[in-house]
Amino acid sequence: MPVYNKLVRDLIPNIIEEAGKTFTMRTLSDEEYREQLRKKVFEELEEYMNASDDVTAVEELADVLEIIHALAECHGATIEQVEAVRASKAEKRGGFKEKIFLIEVHDE
Repeated sequence: MPVYNKLVRDLIPNIIEEAGKTFTMRTLSDEEYREQLRKKVFEELEEYMNASDDVTAVEELADVLEIIHALAECHGATIEQVEAVRASKAEKRGGFKEKIFLIEVHDE
């Protein structure tokens, strides 16, 4: 019997039941939920890093984005507020489209 001990998407229990299996689960406290989301984002980023093709990479990025939505809500923000902060930072400091790789800065 596999033991997972991890945060899963909301419909996973239904999917398990539909497969004719039983399971054990519990609902996390708000503090535990935030902690598990933080762990989950690392898990999903690792899966993205291990993606071997663009289709898989995009699927993993979608998972990361789903977690970002949940984390924003945990911090009392909407994804639109997060996007506004992102856009503001991009306006002030730029994005990453130019592919600039900084090697060093010389003090003069």
